[in-house]
Amino acid sequence: MGARIWVSAAVFLVSAAACTPSVDVEKERAALLDTDAQWMRATSDADKFASFYTSDASFYGAGAPIVKGQAAIRDGYRQLASAPGFALEWTIASSQVGAAGDIGYLSGTYQLKMTGGGEKGKYVTVWRKQPDGAWKVTDDIFNADETPPPPAPVAGPHTLLAPDKVTWGPGPPSLPPGVELAVLSGDPAKSEPFVARARMPAGYVIAPHWHPTDEHVTVLAGTFAFGMGDTLDKAAMTDVSVGGYALMPARMHHYAMAKTAVTIQFHAIGPFEINYVNPADDPSRAKN
Repeated sequence: MGARIWVSAAVFLVSAAACTPSVDVEKERAALLDTDAQWMRATSDADKFASFYTSDASFYGAGAPIVKGQAAIRDGYRQLASAPGFALEWTIASSQVGAAGDIGYLSGTYQLKMTGGGEKGKYVTVWRKQPDGAWKVTDDIFNADETPPPPAPVAGPHTLLAPDKVTWGPGPPSLPPGVELAVLSGDPAKSEPFVARARMPAGYVIAPHWHPTDEHVTVLAGTFAFGMGDTLDKAAMTDVSVGGYALMPARMHHYAMAKTAVTIQFHAIGPFEINYVNPADDPSRAKN
């Protein structure tokens, strides 16, 4: 009786194995590489480029908060791709597909070109096969080989400021009321590098906007949150606490909120401008 049970069990296992479909990993790898090639051919079209991401994808750019969701990635990429001379290409160095044939990893190097600048770096993309058989990106991680230098210091005499010597005043009319500003060096009204600090109360919000030049932000006190895109979404924001740093590339749409009372220091090249995605959010217009 026992022998019969063992024989029956063996027959069952062999039959089950025969019914389990095998995955052709190399075929899936070829399909993934073909999809990636199509993706690179779509770099000039923000809508088509973003369609290669899943709806809940994450975009991990160096020196910036995580961008969550296909729509937010599309909005940020559209701003980047609109820069004069924009071109993006990459070269795969490694490709892997899991044994189940439903997840893949690509890594390599990329080159970003723009008029007057650009960068080279490395990347990793995580792909997942969708129910319809298409491959889409769930995580896009990259960083440049070299860290962009901060704005050059303003030429002039050596400057030292003790905390009690920093002069604070009201912020510009283009920012919501309640912010205090202190200029440490340079002149934000002129076409030159400047360094300034801003103090904001808890709950202070700056609606979606963009700047014509890069803005480097360091949090000195409190917790400041950033988000990317054209619509304020507090759930999609990334908190940056004391000592944290954020780089807002020129023309990238973003928004911010003080989770607590905060003090930030920012470096940029003047003249300082803040352009709101929705003109109705511009406090200076409300006063006119």
